[in-house]
Amino acid sequence: MAMNVLCRVFTSSRVLSSNVTFSFSQIPNNTKKPLLEKRRLSPRVCLRAMASEKQKQHAQPGKEHVMESSPQFSSSDYQPSNKLRGKVALITGGDSGIGRAVGYCFASEGATVAFTYVKGQEEKDAQETLQMLKEVKTSDSKEPIAIPTDLGFDENCKRVVDEVVNAFGRIDVLINNAAEQYESSTIEEIDEPRLERVFRTNIFSYFFLTRHALKHMKEGSSIINTTSVNAYKGNASLLDYTATKGAIVAFTRGLALQLAEKGIRVNGVAPGPIWTPLIPASFNEEKIKNFGSEVPMKRAGQPIEVAPSYVFLACNHCSSYFTGQVLHPNGGAVVNA
Repeated sequence: MAMNVLCRVFTSSRVLSSNVTFSFSQIPNNTKKPLLEKRRLSPRVCLRAMASEKQKQHAQPGKEHVMESSPQFSSSDYQPSNKLRGKVALITGGDSGIGRAVGYCFASEGATVAFTYVKGQEEKDAQETLQMLKEVKTSDSKEPIAIPTDLGFDENCKRVVDEVVNAFGRIDVLINNAAEQYESSTIEEIDEPRLERVFRTNIFSYFFLTRHALKHMKEGSSIINTTSVNAYKGNASLLDYTATKGAIVAFTRGLALQLAEKGIRVNGVAPGPIWTPLIPASFNEEKIKNFGSEVPMKRAGQPIEVAPSYVFLACNHCSSYFTGQVLHPNGGAVVNA
């Protein structure tokens, strides 16, 4: 069924109108055809719509295709202008959530896109994303590829880079984005296997992929790391996840200093509460219902509201004087950068 919602409409850079009525479909994703439907509607899931659904998922990684209130990865309000024409981009965790939205924007801007997903668990999301990228890509870019892997191990990261280079010859933009998180009320609940697992996915993979990708990156290339608002404000129930996100900020700043002389820029994006599959796979139904209500905008953001930050940082003529910096699409939370 559909629900008509009256809400305030925002894009990444401006208010479109003060009050817009739109139809938000609550039909499960597996009945929605086609996947790519550019609609001029709010790039958000209104809190009341989120609250009306049983969103909880009981395992990670989260699955976008089973979410009842689907994250918005595209919008007819996004107008590409060949900002990344001729670029080759590798996006980790690109099958869903922010990674899917970044892939959509990059492909729309003329980039050839490769992305990774979790082997054996995210095939349906990956295939849907791959089909979307094929539909939205520009005529002069190459066919996108999807690579299944576990990024927590160096040899797997090397294989990913080798596959991208074998297919496209180089890497111009590396998006380190893959992540996992688990709630815990005390530090005693975080045992060594879990700690290692979270750090392997969330920060080890950034080191591994970067050191292999750099062999195939030249002056003018860009590395963009996904951190989190939690790195700046802390999060008591996501202690290990928050620690990795803080490490990513430090990694971004240090690597930017290392690579400045080579003409390779390194920056980060620190999203606030964004409606992605990670949320129903991490939190209970009460937290899901209220997700995003704590920020000044009083709502969760959508992936399409975050993805243009990556486009800006990847585009040399937009951000050529940016390195070692972090952008903060977080719904109005003021942080000390």
